[in-house]
Amino acid sequence: MNIITSSSKASRGKLLLAAVFFLSCALLSGFALTAPGARAQGRQVDPAHARQRMVEQDLRGRGIRNLRVLQAMSQVPRHLFVPEGLRAFAYEDRPLSIGEEQTISQPYMVALMTELLQLQGNEKVLEVGTGSGYQAAVLSHLAKEVYTIEILPALAEKARENLLRLGYAQVRVKAGDGFFGWEEKGPFDAILITASAPRVPEPLWQQLSERGRLVMPLGAEGQPQKLVRVRKIDGRLRIEEVTDVLFVPMKGAIEKARP
Repeated sequence: MNIITSSSKASRGKLLLAAVFFLSCALLSGFALTAPGARAQGRQVDPAHARQRMVEQDLRGRGIRNLRVLQAMSQVPRHLFVPEGLRAFAYEDRPLSIGEEQTISQPYMVALMTELLQLQGNEKVLEVGTGSGYQAAVLSHLAKEVYTIEILPALAEKARENLLRLGYAQVRVKAGDGFFGWEEKGPFDAILITASAPRVPEPLWQQLSERGRLVMPLGAEGQPQKLVRVRKIDGRLRIEEVTDVLFVPMKGAIEKARP
């Protein structure tokens, strides 16, 4: 904090008036996001400006090149997919808690995983691990159909509410075990899994179309994980390792098969 001193009463009066004017403007601003304790820290954020900074600095600046992905990330209001108390931090490049011991992934990871799907606009996509609905909202800007499954009913319902409220009614949300996929809606041109697993779940592999892409964090619980892109070529699995990651483990049926 900078402290300005002056021996002049007039100067002090001008400074006081300026401070009152500044505070009034801040309080009247309808675009500011304020975190708990933000008044003391001066932490107020214009969401549109913060979102654009995120895209330029944390996405484009770190190697995200797909223009459609960058545009989608610049349009989806991440701050409306996180708890109100964390909205001032929504455009920082880090995960945030969304309750139920789950997090929303950092923006860079959302953009990277989306870019790896190589969506052109006419695909049918399945997401496993809906969370708050943010990733599904991004996907809806890039694919023709988006289906998403969340194993925790409370999160699934909250995500459904978020998506409907923000105009993403075309995204279909299902509460259930993502290990089994969504067979009646398959096959899928692309599948995105937002929790780690030691292998590609067999039902999801069967629901992936020929030449489809599946992106997921691969690795056993407590072991190093790799973000991978899996392709189905002539019915065979082709795995491409992308980078080291750390995700929460997939829950449900897959746990029974873990050693």
